[in-house]
Amino acid sequence: MDQSHAWLVVNARSGSNSEAAREHLEDALSRHDCAVAETIEFPDRTLPTREELDGNQVRRLVVFTGDGTLNAIIEAATGWDGEILVLPGGTMNLLSTRLHGEDVDCETILTRIARHAYRKVRPLMACCAAGRAHAGLLVGPGTAWAEVREAMRDRDLAEFAQNASDAFAETTAGPRVRMVDPARGHADVYPLIELTPSHRGMQVDGYRLESAGEFLQQSWAVLRRRFRDGPHERLGLLDRLVIESCDDQPLDILIDGEPAKLGNRAEFTVAECPVDLLASAHGF
Repeated sequence: MDQSHAWLVVNARSGSNSEAAREHLEDALSRHDCAVAETIEFPDRTLPTREELDGNQVRRLVVFTGDGTLNAIIEAATGWDGEILVLPGGTMNLLSTRLHGEDVDCETILTRIARHAYRKVRPLMACCAAGRAHAGLLVGPGTAWAEVREAMRDRDLAEFAQNASDAFAETTAGPRVRMVDPARGHADVYPLIELTPSHRGMQVDGYRLESAGEFLQQSWAVLRRRFRDGPHERLGLLDRLVIESCDDQPLDILIDGEPAKLGNRAEFTVAECPVDLLASAHGF
C-alpha cells in the first residue's frame, strides 16, 4: 500500500508505547512495506474522524495503542470504508488477541499483512446504552479496581494505596449485580460480571468472593486485566441479556477498560463492528 494512504495512531500512555518500542515499530513498518505518511500522537491530537480520513484519502489506519484508545478510534471512524490494522500497543491487547492470536507480536503481524495472510472482518461487540466493547465489558462494584490499576501504571504509590482501600470497600460493600433475563447465576449474586464478545456471541462469567483468599486472587486478576485467573462461574453464551443492581443503584461498568455508568437495570446485546478490521492468519 502507498504510504500516503496510511496513517499511524499511537498513545504514549498505553502499556507498550515506550520510545524504544515506537522506534522498533516504525522500522518494522518500513521493512514490511507498510510505512505511514502521518503519525497521530493521542491524546495530544484528537482522533481522526471518518470525514478527516476520507478528506485525506487515508485507506489504512495502523493503531498501536491499548484497548481503551482503540475503542475510541473505532467509534470516531464509524462509517469509514477504509481498514484498521490493530497492533498490540497496550498492556493486555485483548482486541489484538481476538484478531491475531495469543502473544503475537507486531513483527509477526506485519509479516502476515505483507504476505496478504489476512482478511477484513467486522467482529461482534458487546453493546449497551453507554457504548460498545470490542475487547470486554465488566459490570459491578469490582470495576473499582480499574482506578488502582491506573495508579500502578502511573507509579503513584500514595494514590495506589488510597485507591486500593476504596476499591476494597466498594467491592465488598458495594451493590452487587445479577443476571435477570435470562435469570442465571448464584443466589448470592456477584461483585463482578464479565461480558466477552466473540464470533459466537457474548461469553458471560460471574465472579464471586467467598473468602479472603478468593478476594485477593480476584483483585489481582482485575489489576492485571486477566479476569479469568480469578474464581468464576460460566453463565452462558448469549446474544442478549439484562443485568440489574441488587440495591437499586446505578451500575458501574468498564467498557474496554474505560469507566462508565448505567441505570440500575441495563440491557446488553451484540452488534457488528462499524468499521473493517484486519484479522491475520489466526482462524478468526
